[in-house]
Order: sequence, then C-alpha cells, then structure tokens
Amino acid sequence: MTSRVRWSAAIAGTVAVCGWVSAFGTAAADRPFPAAGAGAGAEGTTPRARTDSGGALSRNAAHPESAAAPESAVPPESAAPRETAAPPESAAPESGAAGEPAAPRRVDCAHAKCVALTFDDGPGPYTAKLLDILAARHVRATFFLVGTNARAYPKLVRRERAEGHVVANHSWDHADLRRRSAAGVRSELARTQRAIERAGGGTPTLMRPPYGSTNGTVASVARGLGLAQILWTVDPLDWKDRNTALVTKRVVRGARPGYIILSHDIHRTTVNAVPAIIARLKAKGYVFVTVPELFSGHLKPGHKYFKRPR
Repeated sequence: MTSRVRWSAAIAGTVAVCGWVSAFGTAAADRPFPAAGAGAGAEGTTPRARTDSGGALSRNAAHPESAAAPESAVPPESAAPRETAAPPESAAPESGAAGEPAAPRRVDCAHAKCVALTFDDGPGPYTAKLLDILAARHVRATFFLVGTNARAYPKLVRRERAEGHVVANHSWDHADLRRRSAAGVRSELARTQRAIERAGGGTPTLMRPPYGSTNGTVASVARGLGLAQILWTVDPLDWKDRNTALVTKRVVRGARPGYIILSHDIHRTTVNAVPAIIARLKAKGYVFVTVPELFSGHLKPGHKYFKRPR
C-alpha cells in the first residue's frame, strides 16, 4: 500500500514538472525575435519608404513637397509623392569605361532644330529602362539627380555618364531652396555634388532648383559652386497626369527649336512615353541634345536658363 502511494506521488510530481517546462517553452516561442539590424541608423542607409493607397513606394514622406511658385512663369513641379524605390539596377552594357563619359559630339544648334530632354528626381525605378530606350535610339539627355538617390544607386549614375548623358544636381532631398538659408542651400547642393562624384558621375556644372523655386540666395550659392541654373520651357505635367498618351501629346505639341523639356524618370508612364516622343519629334526634324550642347557650352554659373536664345 505504501509503495503504491509513493508511486502515485512520483507520477504526479513528474507531470507537474513536465507541464511547467512545456509552459515555459511555449511562452518563449511566442516571444518575437528582434529584427536584424533593428535600431540601426548608420550613415549611408536609405530610410524606408512608405506605400500610398495604390501600393507604390513613395520617397521622403517626412518632407512633403510644397507647390512653391518659382520666380519665373515656369509651372511648379508636383506636390505628389515621388516614386523612387528602385528595383535591382540594369546590367545593360555601358558605352564607355566605368565612370568615364562617352565621346563628346559636335552639334550646331544655331542651325539644327535642337531640343533637350531632361529627367528629374532619379535614379528611380524606371531609370534603367529609360537608359535602354535612349541607347537604342542614340539619344542623349540630361539627368538632374536627387542626392539621396545618387548615393543609393551609384551604378545607374555611372551608366548615365558612360552613355553620354549629362549628370546634374537636383538638391539632396528635393528641397524648396528658396525657403532655405544660404547655408541650407549650400548643404543641399554640396552634398549632392559629393554624392554624384563618389558614384562616378563626374562633377556637375548644372543644377535645377526643385519646383523651379529660386531666388538671389540660390543664384549666389550656385555661382559659388560653379553651377548654372537650368529651368525649362515645356512641362507635360507628367507628375500630375500619369497618362502616357497625354504626356506624349503635350511634349510633341510644346516642342520648339531650342526648348528644354521637363519630365521625370521616376514615373513609369513618362518612361513609356519616351519612344513615341522621340519618334514623332525626329519625324519633325528635331535633334536631341544635352543641355550643354543646346547652349554650345556657354553657360554661366548662377545664371538661369529656360531655352536657347534665337
């Protein structure tokens, strides 16, 4: 009888211990492990983008883009979120050695029907595709890069330069420069200069103030950094109307000899419009050039340029 009581007590004790161990193991399993790199804030990392209602990734949610009116009559750029979360960069072959520009060309825009295609805010999700399109059609353009994106995607920056395009400055994070102090403007532009240089895009000699928003302070700082201010004469509103056919029609209708065309390679609809834009303008006798080619290299730091004077 005594042995049966002891045996029962031993079984009960074992069950109790096993139950405690099981409960401990379950509780430990339910606790989430910390994410890899959680809390990291090292220099050189890109902030996580948020998604909008359509699922598209948007850049710089902490800096909503104001529609500040520029001094000129040029329409301001969009206040819409920027799409800048790029997929893996294209492995398309480059025209020149890594970091080296393609051979210069001689184009006489005093006699030819020249027009300059310009693309803002990249490198972005569709920049590699755009470069493929331009390369297949032997067209050169001017890219105004946001510094944070130049830092994030150096391979695309190098490819732009290697394929004969001009790489230019569009501020560090698409800031409204007219609302910044001289020190703030200098920081925005100088940081972008360094990012483009480190990426292998050369040293820019052109800048485009975001939204076309500029003033005497911006001009003074740009002059000190050796940067001419490049505005535009044709705005197809591609940031507002994400419609390939509409963007194409506005560019083709608005183009004139010596004009600068504004667009954004961060929008898929814009990149999809480029083949038709090139085909239709070529049929009208236009020659596609970079901004320096349009002005025959005669651009003064700090000065504003909208089109080639006749």
